[in-house]
Amino acid sequence: MSKKEENEESTGEEIRESIDRAASGAPAAGWAVRDRFSADEIFERVLASADEEIAISKQRLFFSGLAAGFAIVLTFLGHSIGATMFPENSFLSAILYPIGFIYIILGQYQLYTEETLPPVALVLARIASLPLLLRVWIVVIIGNVVGAALGAYLIANGGVLDPEATRVGAEFARIGLEHGWWAVFNRALFAGWLVAGVVWLDHASRDTISRLLLIYVIFYMIAAAELFHVITAACEVFYYLFVVDGASLAVVHEFWLPVFLGNTVGGVFLVALVNYAQVEQRRFPDIRVLSPRELLFTWRGGKGTPPSPAETEDETDKRDVRKREGDRDSSKAGTRNLEDDE
Repeated sequence: MSKKEENEESTGEEIRESIDRAASGAPAAGWAVRDRFSADEIFERVLASADEEIAISKQRLFFSGLAAGFAIVLTFLGHSIGATMFPENSFLSAILYPIGFIYIILGQYQLYTEETLPPVALVLARIASLPLLLRVWIVVIIGNVVGAALGAYLIANGGVLDPEATRVGAEFARIGLEHGWWAVFNRALFAGWLVAGVVWLDHASRDTISRLLLIYVIFYMIAAAELFHVITAACEVFYYLFVVDGASLAVVHEFWLPVFLGNTVGGVFLVALVNYAQVEQRRFPDIRVLSPRELLFTWRGGKGTPPSPAETEDETDKRDVRKREGDRDSSKAGTRNLEDDE
């Protein structure tokens, strides 16, 4: 390699190293084009956010999931009102459906379908263990379902909806039952694909307006296409049980269970695995990957909570002080050596 080529290569590496990065080490700007991320850079950002989430305590995960499940009531209300006003037009009746999801995702609450992509990415990159992933999933889904049940109970017994909207809201679960187990599963699979895709695209976005439009359009698509989302379905199932006399718990395993499984499969296999297959940089540098035994049988995972920007600045300041002190010491030592030589 010529000297010119070596200089060009070193210049390229310097540019790469100077890329804007968050405190976690994930890229804050694209390398090739500043306001666009490559698949590798998006994957790094997914890993960074997943690493932060997977280290959260079970208590915080549960209450964040509870808040998300309760907030899904806004989607149920919006969909009930829209379906009441436009009973024969699913395109128009879905207008208010995304409201709860906008509230949840921009508010950084823990929603189960959002958790199908980031923690799976950590496991695929062998940075977090499978038991740790299952812990996150179980705690979040329990919090989501409890929150959805609480919200459905308050709507059913609080006189929030008028009689017609109450009837329409109870119809959501009944219509799901009419579709049959496999039809519900297949519709939920595509919904899981869409929702996990929101997570991937959200990490490719750089501003709130883009995220807002992204969330609205994709979740609107779920309602307009009459697909099923597991936490919305949980709210619909509980509402159905609370307001319909003689409602059977069969609605849980005939409607909610296939939605849960379909969303999970769609989120994991159609997004996480496919997106993982296309990236080259599959883990952060200098992070020890887990052995097969650690991956399957331990609670190890992540590289810990990233330092806050303030902590990062403090460390940078300390390094600068140490460097200046070292330069002064070197300068003094050099002066003494010159004096000794004279």
